[in-house]
Amino acid sequence: MELLEAGNSLPSGPDAAKRKVCYFYDPEVGNYYYGQGHPMKPHRIRMTHSLLSHYGLLGHMSVLKPFPARDRDLCRFHADDYVSFLRSITPETQQDQLRQLKRFNVGEDCPVFDGLYSFCQTYAGGSVGGAVKLNHGLCDIAINWAGGLHHAKKCEASGFCYVNDIVLAILELLKHHDRVLYVDIDIHHGDGVEEAFYTTDRVMTVSFHKFGDYFPGTGDIRDIGYGKGKYYSLNVPLDDGIDDESYQSLFKPIIGKVMEVFKPGAVVLQCGADSLSGDRLGCFNLSIKGHAECVRYMRSFNVPLLLLGGGGYTIRNVARCWCYETGVALGVEVEDKMPPHEYFEYFGPDYTLHVAPSNMENKNSRQLLEGIRSTLLDQLSKLRHAPSVQFQERPPDTELPEADEDQEDADERWDPDSDMEVDDERKPVSNGMQSGRVKRETADAEIKDQKDQKGVAEHEDEVDRMAEDGASSKASDVISMLTEETARIKVEPDNSNKPSDPPAPVFSKY
Repeated sequence: MELLEAGNSLPSGPDAAKRKVCYFYDPEVGNYYYGQGHPMKPHRIRMTHSLLSHYGLLGHMSVLKPFPARDRDLCRFHADDYVSFLRSITPETQQDQLRQLKRFNVGEDCPVFDGLYSFCQTYAGGSVGGAVKLNHGLCDIAINWAGGLHHAKKCEASGFCYVNDIVLAILELLKHHDRVLYVDIDIHHGDGVEEAFYTTDRVMTVSFHKFGDYFPGTGDIRDIGYGKGKYYSLNVPLDDGIDDESYQSLFKPIIGKVMEVFKPGAVVLQCGADSLSGDRLGCFNLSIKGHAECVRYMRSFNVPLLLLGGGGYTIRNVARCWCYETGVALGVEVEDKMPPHEYFEYFGPDYTLHVAPSNMENKNSRQLLEGIRSTLLDQLSKLRHAPSVQFQERPPDTELPEADEDQEDADERWDPDSDMEVDDERKPVSNGMQSGRVKRETADAEIKDQKDQKGVAEHEDEVDRMAEDGASSKASDVISMLTEETARIKVEPDNSNKPSDPPAPVFSKY
């Protein structure tokens, strides 16, 4: 293994290739099973870990077992009754709760399986734990390949995602950072995260995704945020077959400009591997090196970075990708020839880390790409540089004392004085499943009515107070307002030639 050249990572500096990296992994995560025929396979996380071990990468970073997120931790964003449902539902009892299953969108794309709630606790705990490590300056980069489940909403599951660990991690980062940037390179639109922060200027969301008759059907280039959040949501809609060169012709100029004008204190990068060539559900044509170039570029800014997993359904390629990207995070170039390990047979006949892209047609013409780039850079030009934040008193830091992987006594790892408490007096939030979908654009010109405008202004003020409080114990209440209001207030510019209700996606995620 060779250290990456400094020029590939940072513009200058003696420590250009070195980063302190914390890596979160629970050995049990690979045991969870969505069910026969389901494309989401947590086993891919165990395969990734095995590659990291046999390539010798674990010795270059702190390996931590995440402490499972508790009910009240998840309720920082999710509705109490939804979390309670996830905790109680089992394969044996689901037939008795058909109404609840429908209400919370659980049962088809998001099935009930053994250990469902423990799975949610594990992957959410890793993402929040990574945010805590970054906040405390204990690492430069935190990695949780089990996280990145970007479709989950406040009170419903969606697209194989039950709990939105990304939103929870961003809320944690906001305690220490004025602004947080979220970048999503999964082939599916990062709708759950965009929706959660659609009306605030403290979180910018940038999603690169397939757009059209494709799950979840959101992420139009005209979806730009609302109120104080206007221009703080960026969507990069792409077509089938995009290759490395085309992808980077958008990614680097757009993200470079975002970093220049937004100046985030921390970055969360969702590294969904379903944008790779040959994915079971995907239709892009990125190589592993092309995908990892996004990680390399984000790393080059030397800003605290949280790397998360996400989609990825050809699991041998997912493991290849996240292993290579862990090396990129560490500044270590791993060999293409794969070392023997327990899952070696998955990678035949070549037994190499990298796979060649296919010869599929790239439907993203140069003219299309130039139009997208021009439109988004124009949107960014309307952004005021580095919005100021007037903080109120910041809540105390969360303490999530993650254990080393071999630590056995889980009870000793929890700090009873953690601030991750929610208001015990808070009543369960009523179901917002129908109103919480971002893409339901029920608003029209009547929103300019004076009464509605007053309500929107009050809503914006409340969301802003949530951001200023740095994700206080009331954050979930405020974000619940945000997600329920978004459907009502979301208005795209120049809707004159667009139907008020776009057609539903033709198919689900699988």
